[in-house]
Amino acid sequence: MKVRFSCLPGYEDIVPRPCLAAGALPGWVKEMPAKAQSDILGGAEVRTVKQCPPFLDAMQAGILFPLAADLTFENGEFSWDWGLPAHPASRATRSPIGVHVPEQAAGVPGIEPGRFAVKFNNFWTIELPEGWSMLFSHPANWLDLPFRTLTGLVDADRWRDGMVHFPALWTDIDFSGTLAAGTPVAQGWPVPREALDLDFAPMDDEALSRHTALQDGLQDEPGLYRKSYRAKRV
Repeated sequence: MKVRFSCLPGYEDIVPRPCLAAGALPGWVKEMPAKAQSDILGGAEVRTVKQCPPFLDAMQAGILFPLAADLTFENGEFSWDWGLPAHPASRATRSPIGVHVPEQAAGVPGIEPGRFAVKFNNFWTIELPEGWSMLFSHPANWLDLPFRTLTGLVDADRWRDGMVHFPALWTDIDFSGTLAAGTPVAQGWPVPREALDLDFAPMDDEALSRHTALQDGLQDEPGLYRKSYRAKRV
């Protein structure tokens, strides 16, 4: 599938580009051990999420959208220094972030009354093939980021000429420092826009036999799930 991105002429070498999430794992994943001892289990060795295919595959699926410029947060204030030039065709701000006033989230559970949300501005349009939308959310399992991007779904085959921006709650009010340009602020997964047909049935004899064999194998062979999962994806 081809995903087409466009920016204003002259911005293509200035604004960071979205990238495939595959191969863009954060450093802490690479540094974490594959196994660890569990105090709760009396020191028994357990496998960490580094050996969990769904955890890692979610992080490497789809597209990561970057922070446009270095962004500093100190004493409750944002600041940045970015020389994006003005463009005669632009109708949008050149700021890497904006805000949503508290009233825009009135009544949403979990969002404190009176709390502003930030908006990470995106400088690329996104075009998907006919019949496809893009689901945007917080970068999968990037729990160390001081914000939480809200989830949204955009029909990117129809909204191909407009920018998609990313609202987020700034969750770490004690954070002090600078987020570098290119830090992932959202992750997008293309999804087909088609009706789902849900089907429910008890397992037949063949399916039950496969299920039982798999459950027994998981007990007898550590790592069977990961090995089987990877084999099926290759």
